[in-house]
Amino acid sequence: MTKADLVEKVAQEAEMTKKDAEQLVEIIFDSIVGTLNKGEKIELRGFGSFRVRERDARKGRNPKTGEAVNIPAKRVAYFKPGKELKELINK
Repeated sequence: MTKADLVEKVAQEAEMTKKDAEQLVEIIFDSIVGTLNKGEKIELRGFGSFRVRERDARKGRNPKTGEAVNIPAKRVAYFKPGKELKELINK
């Protein structure tokens, strides 16, 4: 499903215009990104949780040349599905 598909589905289900649905989806995504950017976690009961994990700096290799490369520390978004979502997927 793409973002456009999600907007279409929200517009149909909520009986609103695509423009309003797109605005709603954007607000939700912006809220999620903003909250994760602050280092906070997001829990959506029955769906799952989003968290930010810290990855340490490490050494890697360029697969093309085999040359050693330093990979800097970074923050990555992590999603953990909730129990209900896992059960629905594994029916």
